[in-house]
Amino acid sequence: MTVQSEHTTTARSFKHLSLWERGMIFAFIHEKRSAGYIAKRLKRSPSTICREIERGTTIQLRTGRIPYQSYFPETGQAVYIKHRINSRKTGKQHLASNFLRFAETKILHDKWSPDAVVGYCKTQPQWQKEALVCTKTLYHYIDRCRLAVRNIDLYLKVRRKTTQRRGRKNKRILGQSIEQRPESILTREEFGHWEIDTVVGRRSKDEALLTLTERKTRQELMIRLANKDSESVQTAMKELQERVGSSFAKIFRSITADNGSEFADLSVLLAPWNCPVYFSHPYSSWERGTNERHNGLIRRFIPKTKSIRNVSDTLIRKTKDWCNQLPRKILGYQTPQACFLEELSTIT
Repeated sequence: MTVQSEHTTTARSFKHLSLWERGMIFAFIHEKRSAGYIAKRLKRSPSTICREIERGTTIQLRTGRIPYQSYFPETGQAVYIKHRINSRKTGKQHLASNFLRFAETKILHDKWSPDAVVGYCKTQPQWQKEALVCTKTLYHYIDRCRLAVRNIDLYLKVRRKTTQRRGRKNKRILGQSIEQRPESILTREEFGHWEIDTVVGRRSKDEALLTLTERKTRQELMIRLANKDSESVQTAMKELQERVGSSFAKIFRSITADNGSEFADLSVLLAPWNCPVYFSHPYSSWERGTNERHNGLIRRFIPKTKSIRNVSDTLIRKTKDWCNQLPRKILGYQTPQACFLEELSTIT
C-alpha cells in the first residue's frame, strides 16, 4: 500500500486536538520521541504538544512499587472536556430571577415595555444590589420563550404597516402653518408647548376624547367630548382654562393641531391667552409624533372597536395616569408626571 506524501491540502489551524491525536502522542512518548518530533509528525506547534503532555500527565500508583508519572490520552481528553465546559459563558437568568418575575408582572399586567422595566429598575435604589439583564437580553428571553411573556404581548413588536402612504393635496390649512413654528418649540428645550388631537371610538359621530401632550415632559391630558366638533373642543378648552386659572398662559405657550374641522376655531379661542396655534400639513401625522404616539398607547386600553360613550370615566382616568406614570427612556427613565411637576414648580 502506498501513501501519498505530496499534496496541496494544509492542516486546519486553531483546531483542537482529537482523541486520536492524543493516542498518537501517547505512542510517541513510549518510543522516547521528543515534543518537537511529535509536533512535526502531527503538524502541530511544539508548544501545543508540551501543554497537552502537561495536562494529560498524572501520577500512577502501583501496589508495592514506587508511584510514577505518565501521560495518558484519556486523562488529557477528560481535562480538555472539563476546560471546554468551564469556558462557556453562563446565562444570568437564574441570577436575575427576581428581576425577571418583576418584568413579567409589569409587561403583562401594567403593559410596560421591556426597556421601560430595565430603565426603571436601574434608577431605583431597591434594585441596585439585584442582578438585572439589559433590554436586549430581556428581548432574547422573550423570543426564546424563557418567560411567561410572548411577543404577542408586546404591543409595538407585532404592529405591521399594511397600507401604502397616499399623497393628497389641496387641503386648506386652518391657521398658522407648522412651518411658522419657532425653533425653540422644535428642540423641546422650552416647557409649555403642546400637541392636540381627538380619539374616536367605533362610531365617529359618537363621543370622543380630546388628548393633549406636552412636548418636553410628555405629560398627557385626556378630556371627554360630547361630540367631535368645534363647539365641544371650545367647551373643553374653556373648562381647562378655568381649572388651570391664572397660570394658563405659562403652561400653554403654544398648541400644534392637525387640520381636523374640530380645531377650526381654536386659534380665535386661545388668542386672549397669547397661545398661538400651529397646524400641521394635511395628512402629515408625523409632524405631531408625540401626540400620535400617546394615542397609540391609549388604544391599548380603549380600542377603536369600542364606543367612547361606553368608556367609563374611571378607565379614562386610569389610562391617563398609566401614560403619565410610565418611565420613559427619553426622559432618563423618569415619569412624565415627575418631569411635569418639576417644570410646574419653576413657574408657579
